[in-house]
Parts: sequence; structure tokens; C-alpha cells
Amino acid sequence: MFRRHPLLSVVTFAYLGFVGWLTLSPQLPVGDGTDGFVWTVLSLLERIPGTRWIDYADVEFAANIAMFFPVGMFFVLLLGRGKWWMAMLLGFALSVAIELAQLLVFTTRVADIRDVWSNSTGAVLGALTVLILTAAKARELRREARARRAAERHPVALQR
Repeated sequence: MFRRHPLLSVVTFAYLGFVGWLTLSPQLPVGDGTDGFVWTVLSLLERIPGTRWIDYADVEFAANIAMFFPVGMFFVLLLGRGKWWMAMLLGFALSVAIELAQLLVFTTRVADIRDVWSNSTGAVLGALTVLILTAAKARELRREARARRAAERHPVALQR
């Protein structure tokens, strides 16, 4: 799998490293300026009528979904469409591993079951997106493979 897709493998591992750095590096207290992205989104949403109900937890939940969306995509692309379920399972397992590490090893972080839910949702949505975007090409390849097999079984009939 890694030899077939060396560039995708490098990009995937680099992204997983980024996710690891983001989720396992020491966390500073909320409001110290390091969570600026979430506060920036909240301040932008404050200007839009009807969005005042969205709070910090909502934006963080959505950010976790967005962070794991590429994880699901990369895993399906690396493993292949036929192992889509494994890509989703790996996204869930990665999220559980991160939360366990935050709970047991990196005690400056806060483990939260909602993070497992949002991360897993992101991985599933990323995997589903790849499946949808590659469905037409997969159908075309299956059709070509069936035609090739039929030609191999009955070569004389197709030459007429």
C-alpha cells in the first residue's frame, strides 16, 4: 500500500503528525491566546444575525470534525475503496488512542468523549466523501474489467 502510493503515504503521515502535535502537545489554559482560531470564528459568527447561539463548544466540535475529515479521506485512498470500513474504524481507533493518551500520559490535556464522537464523525464523513467522489470511476473500472474478462473467455465471438 505504501509502495503503491508513496506521495500519498508521506502526506498522510505528515498530516497524522500534525494531528498528533495538535492534540497531544501541552495545552495552555483557554483564553491565553493559543485558542485564537476558535475565538476568531466566534467573533465572526457574532456579526451574523441568528448565530449567537453558537458557542465555544460548538465551534470546537466542528473544528474536530474538520480536523479528522482528511484522516478518513487519506485512509480510504491508502487502503482502497473496498476497505472503506477499515478507514472508518482506523479513524475511530486513532481518536480513542488520542483521548486515552490525553487521559493517561499527557495530563495537561483534557480527554473528552465528545472529541471521540466529533473526530470519528469527521473520519466517517471524509471516507464517505472519497467513496462518493470515486464512485463513477470505480463503476467504469469494473465495467472495463468485466468486458476484459468476457473477451478473454470468448475471444472468437468478439472478433467477428
